[in-house]
Amino acid sequence: MKTIAIVLYSILLFQITKAQKRIQHVNPFIGTGGHGHTFPGATRPFGMVQLSPDTFNEGWDWCSGYHDSDRSIMGFSHTHLSGTGRGDLLDILVMPGTGAIKLKPGSRSNPGEGYRSRFKKENEKASPGYYSVLLDDYGIKAELTASKRVGFHRYTFPASKESHILFDLFHSFKTDSVINTWIRIDNDSTITGFRKTRGWGEGTEKDFVSEEIWFVARFSKPFKSSAIARGQVLSATEKSASGRDLKAVLNFDTKAEEALMVKVGISYTDENGAFNNLREEVRHWNFDRVRHEAAQEWEESLSAIDVNDGGAEEKSIFYTALYHSMIAPTVFSDADGRYMGFDKKIHHAQNFENYSVFSLWDTFRAANPLFTITQPSRINDFINAMLAQYKEYGLLPVWPLVGSETNCMIGYHAIPVITDAYFKGFRGFDVNLAYEAMKKSAMQDEFGIAHLKKYNYVPADLENKSVSKTLEYAYDDWCIAQMAKALGEMNDYNYFLKRSEAYKNVYDTQTGFMRGKDSKGNFIPGFDPAFASYGKSDFIEGNSWQYSWFVPHNVNGLIDLMGGRESFSKRLDALFSQKSADISGKPIDITGLIGEYAHGNEPSHHIAYLYNYAGQPWKTQEKVREIRSILYGSKADGLCGNEDCGQMSAWYIFSGLGFYPVNPASGRYNIGSPLFKEAAIKLGDKSFLITAKNLSSINIYIQSVTLNGEDLKRSWINHDEIVKGGKLEFNMGAKPGRNWAASETPAPEK
Repeated sequence: MKTIAIVLYSILLFQITKAQKRIQHVNPFIGTGGHGHTFPGATRPFGMVQLSPDTFNEGWDWCSGYHDSDRSIMGFSHTHLSGTGRGDLLDILVMPGTGAIKLKPGSRSNPGEGYRSRFKKENEKASPGYYSVLLDDYGIKAELTASKRVGFHRYTFPASKESHILFDLFHSFKTDSVINTWIRIDNDSTITGFRKTRGWGEGTEKDFVSEEIWFVARFSKPFKSSAIARGQVLSATEKSASGRDLKAVLNFDTKAEEALMVKVGISYTDENGAFNNLREEVRHWNFDRVRHEAAQEWEESLSAIDVNDGGAEEKSIFYTALYHSMIAPTVFSDADGRYMGFDKKIHHAQNFENYSVFSLWDTFRAANPLFTITQPSRINDFINAMLAQYKEYGLLPVWPLVGSETNCMIGYHAIPVITDAYFKGFRGFDVNLAYEAMKKSAMQDEFGIAHLKKYNYVPADLENKSVSKTLEYAYDDWCIAQMAKALGEMNDYNYFLKRSEAYKNVYDTQTGFMRGKDSKGNFIPGFDPAFASYGKSDFIEGNSWQYSWFVPHNVNGLIDLMGGRESFSKRLDALFSQKSADISGKPIDITGLIGEYAHGNEPSHHIAYLYNYAGQPWKTQEKVREIRSILYGSKADGLCGNEDCGQMSAWYIFSGLGFYPVNPASGRYNIGSPLFKEAAIKLGDKSFLITAKNLSSINIYIQSVTLNGEDLKRSWINHDEIVKGGKLEFNMGAKPGRNWAASETPAPEK
């Protein structure tokens, strides 16, 4: 019977593999080079586990623990960040080996001095939910896969009496501080432990811990002996230990080509959570089954958009982008619904799954609006996770990282995410509580908001990054105003609508730029629109060339400030043609430059679509095509800047389909230029079909558009027009279609 079951399962796997069409286009190595900061390892869509190799744990281009330029591996840890500008996590490193036991990882220049192993790129493979590599120093083939909360390792050893697997709990990103670790050898096939660290997030007042993670690891074969190391001192007698620098070594005899497997369940709650997650999600030892289940889940998730055209490279970039858009946020609650709250108490997620790792300064722009189309079943959970943080922490999230708030970047951008969901009809959350939380975040006095309330702008002499804060608060306040109006709170509506016009107070009509103004109402002297700095500056991760366009809630008002549509479009032309300034101390994440347009960082992402508002949509079509073609690629350096938890990819997905949310909370998508002759968005039992007649590398300009057979003369479509299904058809040509949508520009959004 067992043989028959195996045969039947093999047939099923063959059928699954044969049916999979989209995952074959995904290349997890895209973004692992350059400044993309992605990781190539195994994860499920939005999974708690990201099981991936660590090649280094220090430096900006190793924020994910991996960079394509490296040729040696320290080991495989269970948690990673996707494309961020700050390193963290890298929890619970596992490394197989043979021969003498080494308790340090070795260096990149001399891997052999430690447990680090060299590898060849041709022996490294990755696909959604799977990673493999040959560790040359040990002759071990390492394979990784994962369920939602369990990392599954398979190591194929050579014949050796000195085979072992090392667990290093001291391994971390170099900016983290390991506060405490604990390991227990439960029996000859199970070990348990935890680690507490202080990293990017806020720590508790008591012990400064910002992250606590538990694990339980089970082995497919009993180990013949075990040892626990404190620092460099190895003890074969201890069965449990606590301290900062702990490692566990499990020793085996192995035959040639013997596969040794390890299942590691993790939990941010407690030991019981880790045991239960392992028990609930992977009860067996069939590695290939978990691998194929992961592939099947990814295939189903990627089927949200079906592309029926384009070359291999275009499909690879597109589906890898779709894959990257579904890595974060990550599941934070255990299989039983429990999670550790921001108040450091254990809570139970009632009727929702809790999530963390919301890179909101990045993702509110396009990734979160994309989720309302591709991940509608998760939207209420995402918002309930934000509201849980509000109840436990007192404010909506800014940049929460596995149960700790980092307060990274600026704005209160949970607000546009909630507003967008509300106006798109999502109601699986407490709307009144959400509105209360919005106001609480917007009416606090921290982060320059007290100054905003007093002056209706953030003065440069009282607050750093003053202009960026003014502009981003103005947008978020517009979102609150729309919610207030919908809920009948007209006093709030009028108040926040006035605050949403704060951008006018930092616009200089003489220079035509947004610039710093002091508390007396005077512009700060010595203005240079190209200046950018990590230190004292009126802007964050950008300059005035890039930030002067951030008025997504009232582009028409910005056009008026800039002297009308002709002047506005000329200034846009200047942005893209301006020679990029070489500023000493310029932030390294201002990348992907076309003139002073910086696609490698988020403040620029909507700008190419602004020509639509000036009655020159053909220029939007030109620029979108240019950005797509030169700033995205199919190799490891295929991202021009940090992936930022899906935002860089979301821009490409929307722009590949032919539209983009300039105002991400408006439910309106501005039309650009489609990448494919045919693409379909799956919407339950319906679909929204996008076709482009006569599309080619030359025919990039829209001549006409129809929506469900009717002429569409405007340069935007609405969310409800997409989700009810239908057909958007572009007719493309080689010359600018100057008559299409030139007169019907987007109206003000109020």
